[in-house]
Amino acid sequence: MKVGLYTVSFSGAWYDGPGLPLADVLKLAKKLGFDGVEVGAKRPHANPMDLDERARQQVRDQAAKLGLEIPAVGGYSNLASPIVEQRENELLVAREQIKLARDLGAPVLRVFAAWRGITLREGHATYDLTRRHWEAGPDVTSLEQWNWVKECLRELADFAGELGVTLALQNHEPLIRDYVDVLDFIREVNSPALKACLDCPLLARQDTAYVMEAVKATGALQVHSHYGGEFDEAAGEAVQRPIRFSRRAVFNYPDFVKALKEIGYQGYLCYEFCHPCLGENHELEGLEEVKRQVSLAQRYMRRLVG
Repeated sequence: MKVGLYTVSFSGAWYDGPGLPLADVLKLAKKLGFDGVEVGAKRPHANPMDLDERARQQVRDQAAKLGLEIPAVGGYSNLASPIVEQRENELLVAREQIKLARDLGAPVLRVFAAWRGITLREGHATYDLTRRHWEAGPDVTSLEQWNWVKECLRELADFAGELGVTLALQNHEPLIRDYVDVLDFIREVNSPALKACLDCPLLARQDTAYVMEAVKATGALQVHSHYGGEFDEAAGEAVQRPIRFSRRAVFNYPDFVKALKEIGYQGYLCYEFCHPCLGENHELEGLEEVKRQVSLAQRYMRRLVG
């Protein structure tokens, strides 16, 4: 297994400070010991409409020069809208993200079935407003949304397969409730170009039995994964700590990684810092704290994967 960094960590959305240019993220990832970088397909890093052919080649060349892989492009898709034009817009964006993945040499595009998105308040990201908007959304059933997503995934998988890219459907809310929904989508779409991105923090439970069950049920369909959370140092080692002011405890990465080893997974675990970086008094921390978290996250996961 390999340990990667997801560029969303340095987008400037979750901390008090500017987003880092993609070239700087690549250099920092190399300095901190990551094997590769997952490139987020939105601003400030790699929205497809911002990168022409020359810029894409420059990213690919820089990664190669640094000895870094680009294992995936992180796409953002909401395929569950009841509005036809919105679904068509999402399909167009996803097709451009597939082409971006191909051009960067990334074998995988991470996709969502549905996505609430974020809003910015004074330049900083929040999920609060989009969560409420989703919950009070249009009068549609979950079955209708399921079938719209399935139809879109079929179309995207056909296009991705033609370009040699694999779609990795993440077990990310909303609509998807857990890993079983991901596996059902993959089975029903029935395309070799659609596989799974199973993430431990998004599992419905963190107990050993459930984590092992999820990984083993996914099996060879697992082509990509992320990890998140916050970390500290104790006795010279990086250790997890609960995310400040979050109701969630630490995540069961030891059993998750153990199960990945048992199924023979050889892909990436990419760290993402994608929640508000808050200090002890609810103040937004700066860029240096995120750098510290990213460094500790690399050390923590490197020790687990061996």
